[in-house]
Amino acid sequence: MSDNLYTYGIIEQEDLEIDVDGVRGSERVYTVDYNSLSAVVSGIDTTEPERTDDAVEAHNDVLQRVLQYDGGRAVVPMSFGMGFKNGRTLKGVLRGAQRALRSALNDIDGTVELGVKVISSDDHEASNETARASITDRLSEVSINETENDLFSDRLIVNKSYLVDRERRDDFDAAIDEIQSAHDNVVIQYTGPWPAYNFVDIHIGADQQQGGR
Repeated sequence: MSDNLYTYGIIEQEDLEIDVDGVRGSERVYTVDYNSLSAVVSGIDTTEPERTDDAVEAHNDVLQRVLQYDGGRAVVPMSFGMGFKNGRTLKGVLRGAQRALRSALNDIDGTVELGVKVISSDDHEASNETARASITDRLSEVSINETENDLFSDRLIVNKSYLVDRERRDDFDAAIDEIQSAHDNVVIQYTGPWPAYNFVDIHIGADQQQGGR
């Protein structure tokens, strides 16, 4: 039987086992510990899983379950495809990234990421600029941090990810409702909660994944 491990994300040290299907049909998602960290993993038959729609959906489903499990917890999400040949190799990577992972967990503790796209039906640039300023100012009031994403359409006037305190999620929801009521000419696409993909920046190279052979 293969010892390969697929890694979804990193949480505070905890003995966690979640009933959710993992990547490539794994039926057991659990944790591997290193000091104060735990990697959320499942067994897998390869260290280089194919990136299919089903596999990416399974990866995201596991992270969503961890994020919201038993009242919620902070999770540093790993990008798709993080396979390791065994637990020893994984722990070696956790050792090397320990400081960065601890810092990231501290930064996102008690938060979730929420996505907001605002699409305008107004052709007037000045009106859209006014609406953009009003909307972003209001959402900044109820969030901790934000990142600007691409405005890939002329009608897309806001495309941001927000880091929001879990305890202020209702305030953020209310702000979205207020914005929708105040602006008849916009459509709001509001998504989440997500793990804080846009607010952590930790890179693990392929050489670290594979380890020595």
